[in-house]
Amino acid sequence: MPADHTQQQSTHEQQRARELSMHSTLPPANVPGYEAQSRLGSGAFGEVWIGIDQKTSRQVAIKFFMHQAGLDWTQLSREVEKLVLLSTDRYVVQLLDVGWESDPPYYIMEYIENGSLEDLLNREGQLSVRDAEELFREIAIGLMHAHGKGVLHCDLKPANILLDLENKPRLADFGQSRLSHEQSPALGTLFYMAPEQADLNAVPDSCWDVYALGALLYCMLTGAPPHRSDAATRQFESASGLADRLAKYRNLITASPPPSEHRRVSGVDRPLAEIVDRCLAVDPQRRFPNVQAVIDALHARDIARLRRPLMLIGFVGPILLLAIMAIFGLRGYERAVKHSELLVTIKARENNAMTARAAADSIKGEVYRYFVLIEKEANSAAFRERFAQVAETEIVQQISDPQLTPAERDALRPDFIAHPPRQALNDYLQQRLDEHLRKLSANTSELKLASFLLVDATGRMLAVAYDDNSPSRSVGWNYAYRTYFHGGPADLEFEDQSVPRFMQAEADIEPIRSTHFSAAFRSTTTGRWKIAVSTPIFRDGNPQADVVGVLGMTVNLGDFSYFRNTDLEDKFAVLVDGRRGPNQGVILQHPLFDIMSQDGVGPAEDYSATEFRVTPTQLASMHPNARYQDPFGESAEGEMYRGDWIASASTVALPGSKPADGGIVVLVQEREEVATAEVKELGRQLKREGIWALGGVFGVIIVLWYIAIRMMADPRSIAARSGPSLATPGGSTPLATNVVAKHQRTTLPAPPHQRPSPPRRKN
Repeated sequence: MPADHTQQQSTHEQQRARELSMHSTLPPANVPGYEAQSRLGSGAFGEVWIGIDQKTSRQVAIKFFMHQAGLDWTQLSREVEKLVLLSTDRYVVQLLDVGWESDPPYYIMEYIENGSLEDLLNREGQLSVRDAEELFREIAIGLMHAHGKGVLHCDLKPANILLDLENKPRLADFGQSRLSHEQSPALGTLFYMAPEQADLNAVPDSCWDVYALGALLYCMLTGAPPHRSDAATRQFESASGLADRLAKYRNLITASPPPSEHRRVSGVDRPLAEIVDRCLAVDPQRRFPNVQAVIDALHARDIARLRRPLMLIGFVGPILLLAIMAIFGLRGYERAVKHSELLVTIKARENNAMTARAAADSIKGEVYRYFVLIEKEANSAAFRERFAQVAETEIVQQISDPQLTPAERDALRPDFIAHPPRQALNDYLQQRLDEHLRKLSANTSELKLASFLLVDATGRMLAVAYDDNSPSRSVGWNYAYRTYFHGGPADLEFEDQSVPRFMQAEADIEPIRSTHFSAAFRSTTTGRWKIAVSTPIFRDGNPQADVVGVLGMTVNLGDFSYFRNTDLEDKFAVLVDGRRGPNQGVILQHPLFDIMSQDGVGPAEDYSATEFRVTPTQLASMHPNARYQDPFGESAEGEMYRGDWIASASTVALPGSKPADGGIVVLVQEREEVATAEVKELGRQLKREGIWALGGVFGVIIVLWYIAIRMMADPRSIAARSGPSLATPGGSTPLATNVVAKHQRTTLPAPPHQRPSPPRRKN
């Protein structure tokens, strides 16, 4: 740890001190009654020797002031005055004698055997928390005694703390000290000096010594004073003068974050760290007002540490009893609530299973009705007649030519759309759709259709009719990739991803040969999610002949009659595609679909590519203890579906399918918190009653603790907190004033600068 210098000494003076240390070891003068034996060190103004009191054989320290020309006799006189004022204090290095008449002048001090705290820190680096705390306490007591006598040290640092044979600290070097009523500034040492002290117009204050105390403890714990760094030191060395150096020091302290290295030292508890923090507060108003307050904080910490075992026993005992009672009560409560919730969940799952079976039966019957309806429409004479007038026309052959580019085919579409036979076929489909919608308006149990569609044997869209009479954007394009055309488990993908699939022609795709329930898809015209029930159109109505077209009708997801008649948020049915294939687990219908269908129209990705699926594991894990997580709960729009659900499932076997192929799954889900709300409310009531009971017992314990703490409180601490402090910031107490007044009446040997000049001889 490098030496810290009081800011009064310049670099030149420090160099001069080093030169003096090279001089002879003979004492500068004989001191009556003392024998100077060996030189202890040198400074800017002289030398310090170890001597022996010839009367008592006591070792002393003799300081000779050899270079009187640059010596501040006023400051030296003040230091002697302070030492005389503290002459009976065992915490201060004692002044034994002065020799102003000698040449050179000197004064004699106690010799403190173990050197300074700075020497100890240079050897050890940093002290243990216990040793640092003991030294800090002794230094604080000594400083409090000095303040009590009206003396502010103003330059507290490790070099000014000497250690005796028992390693007890003694305050030394009162050269910068001030009486509490003095108004002249006093400069301390960088990194130990309070920021407000670093001002040539500052008025001495006891808070300065409080800051230095905190810096001392911080240095003993960490090995370095607060805020000191190589960069800061270089910045101060580059200052243009003392005022500039002090200004830079103030700016450094006020701009830097509070020091925190002491909090990372092992063994530093929170109260001790807070004492350091408060001593080092930049704002004097946030600092301890005086050293007595620091000692009170240490005393409070000691009492708390002594009482901790008793308080721990008194605290842990009742809390342990409460904990045992609470644990057994909570275990019983949780078991009862969980058992009740399980029973309610089983009951809810059974009800949901019944609902799912009823919904599956309803949907199964409705799907059969869709199958019957589409086959009836495809086999009607009126339809077949109009279809035959269109299928073999020249315009159909032209637009279906696989050699055409998408642009050429798009150029033919207006003629194709306006072709009278095709338009008549389209009007016929629209008429049939409107008739079904009129039946639905009269009877809600009727089938609800979204559209009729007709494609030829190549998948070319010949006619489309929609429930809202919207114009079609699909006519003339090829939809052979759709599952309603080829009957596969999912829509087909083409190699060329740069061109929409409906603009590409694939002549080798075979159409269905039996009525088919398609995978979910999104309409390129309406943008809504649908499923299609499609049936093949055979040449001459012969099932053994070639397929010349496919007639289909689409149903918007959720338009099954069962779902149209339910409007529940906490319990509803969901359709899941349970058929084997890439679409297995895809959700076909969900209450959230109405929201999702409003995001626009146009080309859309295949629905199977979305993340909204129910995994086979989820379907298989719907046992009484399982909780179902709605896949839509992970979407941005599905926040309302997050959480636990109680779910049961039932499969709808599609016409013509095998049991091994699976089918459409009806999943009925009920919000778990709604199903178990009554049980949970009962549990909450029981818990509230238990909490009130525990709160009452705990309140009684707190009252007993408060009474015990008040009875164990130290009366001296209460008096110290309620009464006035021994020393107040910036001023002296009556005791200090009386001591100063008494001291001012004491006659001291006057230093040379205060003695009258001798009369001149006349020649």
